[in-house]
Amino acid sequence: MTPTAENVRVESLQEAERKARQLFDEVVGRGLIVPGVGERELSDQIRDLADELFGTRRFWHKRIVRAGAHTMSPYADNPPDGVIGADDIVFLDFGPIFAEWEADFGRTYVLGDDPAKHRLADDLPRIWEAGREYFVTHPNVTGAEMFSYVTGLIDDAGYGHPAEHVGHLVGEFPHERIAGDELESYLTPPNVHPMRRTDAAGRDCHWILEVHLVDRQRGFGGFYEQLLDVPPT
Repeated sequence: MTPTAENVRVESLQEAERKARQLFDEVVGRGLIVPGVGERELSDQIRDLADELFGTRRFWHKRIVRAGAHTMSPYADNPPDGVIGADDIVFLDFGPIFAEWEADFGRTYVLGDDPAKHRLADDLPRIWEAGREYFVTHPNVTGAEMFSYVTGLIDDAGYGHPAEHVGHLVGEFPHERIAGDELESYLTPPNVHPMRRTDAAGRDCHWILEVHLVDRQRGFGGFYEQLLDVPPT
């Protein structure tokens, strides 16, 4: 059977995310997340590792490595360069481009034995999976409804949420520019459009779901994101 254009798009997004997962696994495998390394230094190491593994040095959004109190900052913030501590929590948010296809992948790592940090790190994928289940079981869900459900899960778990959205469109590079007045590209309260729809070019929309948790009392957070509507390979 000849693959359709949409099948090719889905397979390309899956392959991009598979490589992003491999990149993050290699970061852990090589022991790059260690006390004493700077956030910017680690970001550059991961950039170089992506070049080594896949021949890519392009990222469609800024590379983010945040540790300690910086993990509470939303995407739009640009905190000063920090250093990873011995009993720290760290998250990575990278958007590498593989063969003109965007990946957007985020994970959180805990150094040390702090039970509150480990609990938050464990809650991230649990809340993400609950969000995905909601998407799967609600075929007409809108961006606003998705935002409300996911932030409700976060509230119920006792965390804060610092961002104005819980996800966004993803696709070919460069995908449709996300401007401040293009709220239909985000999973955010003003987006009353169905998530399952086509874009201006008639292609199916594909989404990233992201969960950012913050423990305001203890002063740290964590982050987790990946493809929502396309299953991993």
